[in-house]
Amino acid sequence: MSDTIGNAAGEIWKYLDKNGATSVSKITKETGLSRNDVQRAIGWLAKEDNLNFEMEGRTELLSLK
Repeated sequence: MSDTIGNAAGEIWKYLDKNGATSVSKITKETGLSRNDVQRAIGWLAKEDNLNFEMEGRTELLSLK
């Protein structure tokens, strides 16, 4: 399971590096990762202090620090 989460975290990091601030739903849709894997990977990246979280209206956006 750790490999799966680590790989998903890597995909999300690359996606955010290329595309900038993005919503979780858009990340899920465009990466093809399952919602559970995306949520776990976000936790991984947040624990490593790699993410910024900001609200734009009612949408939470993620970006790299």
